[in-house]
Amino acid sequence: MSAVSLDLGSDFANLVGGELRNSAAGWIEDYNPARSAQRVARVPASGEDDVADAIDAATAAFPAWRNATPAARGAVLAAAATWLREHAKQIAVVVSAEMGKTLAEAAGEVGRSADFFAYYGSLHRSSRGELLADSRPGVESEVRVEPLGVVLAITPWNDPLLTPARKLAPALAVGNTVVIKPASETPVSALILALAFHETGAPPGILNTVTGPGSRIVAPLLADQRIAAVTFTGSTEIGLELQRSLAGRNVRLQTEMGGKNPSIVLADADVDLAAETISAAAYGQAGQRCTATSRLIVEHSIADELLERLAERAGAIAVGPGDDATTTMGPLVSERQMTSVLQDIDIARQEGAQVAFGGERLLHPPLDTGWFVAPTILTAVTRSMAIWREEVFGPVLAVTTVASLDEAITAANDSRYGLAAALFSESLAATRRFIEQVEVGQVAVNLPTSGWDVHQPFGGWKLSGSAFKEQGTEGLRFYTRVKTVAVKTSGR
Repeated sequence: MSAVSLDLGSDFANLVGGELRNSAAGWIEDYNPARSAQRVARVPASGEDDVADAIDAATAAFPAWRNATPAARGAVLAAAATWLREHAKQIAVVVSAEMGKTLAEAAGEVGRSADFFAYYGSLHRSSRGELLADSRPGVESEVRVEPLGVVLAITPWNDPLLTPARKLAPALAVGNTVVIKPASETPVSALILALAFHETGAPPGILNTVTGPGSRIVAPLLADQRIAAVTFTGSTEIGLELQRSLAGRNVRLQTEMGGKNPSIVLADADVDLAAETISAAAYGQAGQRCTATSRLIVEHSIADELLERLAERAGAIAVGPGDDATTTMGPLVSERQMTSVLQDIDIARQEGAQVAFGGERLLHPPLDTGWFVAPTILTAVTRSMAIWREEVFGPVLAVTTVASLDEAITAANDSRYGLAAALFSESLAATRRFIEQVEVGQVAVNLPTSGWDVHQPFGGWKLSGSAFKEQGTEGLRFYTRVKTVAVKTSGR
């Protein structure tokens, strides 16, 4: 068992240079979005001195960690994976309480987070570089792959354990050291992730955390010239601001930003499969996933049938606190997020959309103490409406109808985002055309837009993200640089 408490209501410390530390700046209190008066934990309110200490520690740890054997680094990651699995039930309770997702969703997140460390920890047996032919007699050439240095990870509130794991595992596997700044809405999960390394005896300084308001600590984090790379997951607006902030500096930047993911349902589709799959993709985690289905494009002839079945499934969703075993959809993460989602629904109404289901805050006990919004279906949506174009990040599905596959693909591509898209059809020809013409980084057929294995490259096009993918061996590219070497092996 852990030597530190993972219980709700505990104080959690930052990990800096191998030590668990509080901050002279005080504490931030973290509350349960399902029960807004219930404190989940306290975390340090880091200041500029804490930022400097974290980067100092990562910088000092880098030379030894870079020079450690890949097998030694892999063993550290494998130990963290084992610790997460051993404490999975306790961790899931905390993740559910601070973010609002159901216990089942939180348990899945813990499992996948452990998978990232196990997967990248095992890659020490894979090749790192290659031997190249050289046209010069007596010359051998090779490509070496080396780490960048200190990586800053800025992570979001919606997957507060998984997203840090997705970034930390590949970064550490190839020899970088990391400073993580988690979202202030859900900081505890990242601190628990740091505990996995602390409790298993990881080398001091390879992972460091700073918790606190982004308005106070992000600027000094970005300003430090020792940061070699920044990996970010969050809103498009902040991602673009990071691009502007780092412009002109030789700092590598990876951004995984917003999504407005469409699912197309053609007349030949299995309607029951489409309704079940789209409902899960739209309302899982209360729609607070970058890969959630938020736009539905359906052929006219089956629109009424599909909408009826979607409404039935929305009505069967059990909305409630995440720690209730009967709950299938939890709250929004905060009052601010709930207010934003309700405003988006109101704007859609004003622009002419029809509320076919839901559309309101749920206030009956026990939901009146949290930030709950009903699963919502909006119809009569046109492509000029804000609800079609802007990311909502809540349990809202915007529906439009089309006459053909060509019209559907045009509608799907009519977005500044390009993260994920799905097609429901039994036609091989339609499937091939969809795969070739849809402008997204992740494509699914008769499957949800959400859900990708750790070994599969993940990332979007357009304003959904940068050119660097996450996950899989492709995810290592961001955290490494290439050195080309030529050696003359004889004096001739």
